[in-house]
Amino acid sequence: QVRLVESGGGSVQAGGSLRLSCQASGYTASRNCVGWFRQAPGKEREGVAAVYPGSGNAYAADSVKGRFTISRDNIGNTVYLQMNGLKPEDTAIYYCAAHSYCPQPLNAPEFRYWGQGTQVTVSS
Repeated sequence: QVRLVESGGGSVQAGGSLRLSCQASGYTASRNCVGWFRQAPGKEREGVAAVYPGSGNAYAADSVKGRFTISRDNIGNTVYLQMNGLKPEDTAIYYCAAHSYCPQPLNAPEFRYWGQGTQVTVSS
């Protein structure tokens, strides 16, 4: 049974940093696409970043490029999202999701497995 568990969310002031973790069980993170998505109240779920299976190449949305970094720990079967320079508009519930490949663009309905989400709140 595939299970994804996010952690690391919280409340920070603008300009601060957080690191989100997505611990996977029941499948091998390095052999699958793992993406981070976020959803703010009243908005659609947005693809933020993804790490490709095998190569570990990373993708980041323009809205977070240069501030957020996705990485993968193959031994720990964990994917991280390091978020620096946080802005109030980054406030959302952040989800990790997994699929056998990374669709382009990152399209949430195409991802098969989802975590429960973790809240990130950035105050000005």
